[in-house]
Amino acid sequence: MRRLTLLLGLALVAVLALLSLFIGAIPLDPRTLFSDPEAARLILISRLPRTLAAILSGGALAVTGQVMQILARNRFIEPVTAGAGQSAALGILLVTLFLPGAPIWAKMAIASLTTLVGSIGLLALIRPLPPTQPLLVPLVALVYGGIIGAVVTFVAYQGDMTQFIGTWLSGELSGVLRGRYEMLWIAGLAAAATWIIADRITLLGLGASTARSLGVNVARITALGVAAISVVTAMTVVTVGAIPFIGLVIPNLTARLLGDNLRRTLPVSALFGAALVLAADILGRVIRMPFEVPVSATVGVVGAALFLYLLYREPRHAA
Repeated sequence: MRRLTLLLGLALVAVLALLSLFIGAIPLDPRTLFSDPEAARLILISRLPRTLAAILSGGALAVTGQVMQILARNRFIEPVTAGAGQSAALGILLVTLFLPGAPIWAKMAIASLTTLVGSIGLLALIRPLPPTQPLLVPLVALVYGGIIGAVVTFVAYQGDMTQFIGTWLSGELSGVLRGRYEMLWIAGLAAAATWIIADRITLLGLGASTARSLGVNVARITALGVAAISVVTAMTVVTVGAIPFIGLVIPNLTARLLGDNLRRTLPVSALFGAALVLAADILGRVIRMPFEVPVSATVGVVGAALFLYLLYREPRHAA
């Protein structure tokens, strides 16, 4: 089942990536790609970076969303809407206001740091909640993210920067060009690194005391998982903006197909996350061509429909 699902995911990503290269306001004919220098230039400067950005952001958000759900022990939570995305925007806003001349690596580092603080704050808030009431966790997460988002709006208003808020909190791939997306490779590496500790993160889902009795260093693995979530969220928000639902829908889908063993499911989650963002981006290009609908809007619609479908469908785990 897992091998078939992996092959399906790889094939889906490959097909969607090819479509992403040739579909847009300026349609391209693959047969003239090597004979038309302008077409090749458009591919290299715009279409290929945009496709890679969609793959990296979608795959990384899906992986870290699944990690956060294990750490929080709740299937109805994801980083982007649970304070991490808003914390990343807050970090970017603060460094833009107080250190406008800072290099890009410094801005990324500060955004990652504020995201880390926001993620730790969320875990501290939800840890005392009773496990018998699982809906309290997403409710607290939404309120927590809303409070941080309100702080971001207030600070931006005071600094006359409200026009930038929509850019950071709304995912948009139309502005991705060569030289403007490469930081997403860091997000991809951070998400891939979680596979190394996937077995230990899976044990954390059994509870801290059980994981500790099985030899897991709970504090260290939790810190590594939160660090990966923070880096991925910060890099994604800084580069393409916040893309919701990826870290919520995809982990639920893969868990229902393959169970909760992260060693088995993380590669599948990465492929399905990449496929969902690619499909949403392509849909956003063609639905009102030559205009474009932001990928966060199309992902929101498609993701909400998928999540409702999963809620009303009986789970089916792999044998």
